[in-house]
Parts: sequence; structure tokens; C-alpha cells
Amino acid sequence: MKPPAQLTLRETDTARLGQLTRDRVGIGTLERYTGSAAAEFQRYVLLTNFELYVHEFARRFDAEVRRGSVMMAAHSPRRGLSIVDMGVGSPTAALIVELLAFVRPHAVLLLGMCGGLRDSYAVGDFFNPVAAIRDEGTSDFFLPPQCPALASFKIQRFVCRELERRDLVYHTGVIHTTNVRFWEFDEPFRARLREERAQAIDMECATLFTAAYARKVALGALMLVSDLPLREGGVKTRESARQVFEKHTAIHVDTGIAVLDELRAKKVNVFGLRP
Repeated sequence: MKPPAQLTLRETDTARLGQLTRDRVGIGTLERYTGSAAAEFQRYVLLTNFELYVHEFARRFDAEVRRGSVMMAAHSPRRGLSIVDMGVGSPTAALIVELLAFVRPHAVLLLGMCGGLRDSYAVGDFFNPVAAIRDEGTSDFFLPPQCPALASFKIQRFVCRELERRDLVYHTGVIHTTNVRFWEFDEPFRARLREERAQAIDMECATLFTAAYARKVALGALMLVSDLPLREGGVKTRESARQVFEKHTAIHVDTGIAVLDELRAKKVNVFGLRP
């Protein structure tokens, strides 16, 4: 009697098994961190750093706010939209892109805030970041440092269209992303900002754009100028932050929803990924 033939796995087979394991772990992490089942995530996703924005979204769509171990989320299957409060900083920005990649969204839009670096800017203006300076370090894991951090051009085109339709003041240009939270008090850093001529500064855009490109997630941003840190008295305080939220939360969230609604209506799926 012949011994049973040994089962041999080809390299492609083992790679497929490894991918299945990675997907299972990744989806489980997404569910644990956001308190949401993977099936609840819609194809068009808003990202934010602010709990208030999630509650505003949930109020509009009568959605339940989900709290995971790290993040918050809410979902509207009827509208085809989800929102995630990812937290602050480039490591969490990279993390949410990695996790969303497992559910393959068609488009993701950051509703973030930034510091305006031009004298002509005012608090409450919007900023359309077409590219970001990678000064945060995290993005180096995803692409070599010489690669630019670019927002999805197609998404930013819809962002501009919606801002113009609403007759909202906005500026377009390059945003500087840093991990240094209190750079406002570092004069050499401030001097570098003036030399490079970036128009705005934040803590997530470069990481989001780079990680999203690497993981084939179409991602753009609609930024709100929340402070003017190079101007005397322009550094954000508790009171000024409260005023920004009171005056601009509704219009920021509403504009972001409108952008994704338009992308959804046009069936925009930048990378052509299957659901």
C-alpha cells in the first residue's frame, strides 16, 4: 500500500493564507478599536479628531454612537456614510488608514483643523490641502522620504466645488504636518515654517495622504482654520477652541457630508476596488 502523498503548498498558496490571516486580524482590530462591526462601515467615510463631530453626525442621521477601545464611530446605512473619531496625531492617523483598508472604502474625507500661516487667513476659513510636508516621521514607514504626500486630486476637486457652491472662503496649498505639539514656542521651528512657505500646519495630513496612497485608500481633506499661530495672540486657547466649535462645527460637518454625498452620487471609487 502506497503511503499518502504529502501535501505541498505553492508560494502563492502560502501568500494567500498569510493574507487571510492578516485580514482576519485587521478586521478584528478595526471592530475592537471602533466598537463597530466591519459590516457597519459604509463605502464613504468621514474622519475627524473631534468627539463633537461624531455626535453631530449621529444627531443628523439618528445613528448610534459606538465607542471602541480607542476610537468612536457612527454609521448611516441609509445615507451610505460612516464617521470615525480617530484621535490626534500621526500614529493614530496611520492606524486608521491601515484599519479602513481592510473594508475597502471608496472615499475617505478628513474633517480636521489646522493653523493658518498666512497673514490674510482668518479663523473660520477653510483650507484645501493638495499636498503635505512630511515632518512627522510616521509616513516614512509607508513610502520613501522623497515621495510627496498628496491628497486624492479627485476628492479635492469635489471639496473645492462644494466650498464654491456654498460661497465659503477657502485657500488651497501645502500643509506642514508635524508631531511637535507646542512648536509655537520654538523660534527655530517657526523660522523654518517661514522659509518653506507652507500655508497651514497640522498633525495628521501628511501621514494620512502617504499611508492612504500606499494602502490604496482614496483620501482627501477639508480643513478648517482654527487658529493663527504665527500671529500675536493667535495661538489656540480653551476659550478660542470653544468658540470655533460653537460657530463652525455644523457647517464643517455639513460640508463634508455634502462632498461625500456627491462622490457617492457620482459613484466615485478612485482605486476601483471591489466592495
